[in-house]
Amino acid sequence: MFDLDKWQEITAALKKNKLRTILTGLGVMFGILILVTLLGIGRGFQNNIKSSLGNFATNSTVFWTARTTQAYKGFPRNRSYQFTNEDLIALKQSIPELEHIAPDINGWSGNADNNTFRKDKKGSFRIKGTSPAMNMVNPVKVLSGRFINENDLKEFRKVIAIGPRVTELMFDKDEDPIGQYLKVNGIYFKVIGTIKPLSQNFGNRDDVIQMPYTSLQQIYNMGDKFNVFLATAKVGESVADLENKIFEILARRHSINPKDSQAIGHFNIAKIFNKIFGLFNSIGFLFWVIGFGVLITGVIGVSNIMNVVVKERTKELGIKRAIGAKPSAVVGQIINESVFLTTFAGFWGLVLGVIIVEIIGKMTEGSPNPQILNPYVDINVAFIALGVLIFFGVLAGLLPALRAIKIKPVDALRYE
Repeated sequence: MFDLDKWQEITAALKKNKLRTILTGLGVMFGILILVTLLGIGRGFQNNIKSSLGNFATNSTVFWTARTTQAYKGFPRNRSYQFTNEDLIALKQSIPELEHIAPDINGWSGNADNNTFRKDKKGSFRIKGTSPAMNMVNPVKVLSGRFINENDLKEFRKVIAIGPRVTELMFDKDEDPIGQYLKVNGIYFKVIGTIKPLSQNFGNRDDVIQMPYTSLQQIYNMGDKFNVFLATAKVGESVADLENKIFEILARRHSINPKDSQAIGHFNIAKIFNKIFGLFNSIGFLFWVIGFGVLITGVIGVSNIMNVVVKERTKELGIKRAIGAKPSAVVGQIINESVFLTTFAGFWGLVLGVIIVEIIGKMTEGSPNPQILNPYVDINVAFIALGVLIFFGVLAGLLPALRAIKIKPVDALRYE
């Protein structure tokens, strides 16, 4: 395989018709280039979608209050109700499959009027009641200080974590917000942390003020009531089954007919994520099919060319057989030529594909709303592509090689 004379013979054979060799190699090169480029761009699309989702829990569901549509236990239809903090405790204690549960409560934001003041600064921001569990479902990045904890909830502390926009408008550039106070809807709150949403979806915004949901309930005279909560299932557990158990317990606690499916609103977020990731897999498979199709076309071209080469060198191969060359040596030579051509062309196709993906990444870097984010070529994919290419190179040379050794040396010597 590493005999210098053999490799000189291979390169000499390929140089005999340079144009034919170049055109054949281009077919293989473009096949691997298209495959690598498509997979890299597909990875960029996937990164963009994942980035827009942040680290939102994929195994989650959301519940909200609605109105009953059926009379039940003496209660009329069209009855309204609200969830309570006791519901959260009951659900957590009754459902072992439940991992996290967190109410999602919005405070009054002033109807576009300024709701937050500090010295001569003022602004209108989104006010939300949150909990440590919410940061496991729809997380934010803590830039400084800390996030809301369980003691904040139990003691109804007047503390807040603020988003980047709040920090920008309410504090000077070189000023540390931690430990400072903001007057929110007439009540002073101590800033304990600065946060940044990991995405702008699912209600996350840069202009948010988050406080313990129990404090928000107390300040806005909500008692222990709220209307929306999110829940996640433990790893390996079905979100659909979790939904059914939550619905059953809530219906019993609020005297709702178990068959009144419209009385308690709920939405399986996990289904949406599964569809999104299923779409990624389908697109990835489609890219592989397209790339392989182009690649196989190039390999077929190599096989056809090797057939022509064998035909042109029939007399040469006959002489080799006549002076004692074994059939395996003839087969090996032709396969080596085929593998060398496909591997050499494929290597440069791989290199160019990586360069193109890198250029696309640089062009989209820094864009405010990129459709392709950080595209890259997985090293495993590169090795797989080269392995497949070598395999196809062997196949491309095998059939012409087998045809060559079927020719009798005497007949080959007579061939013109």
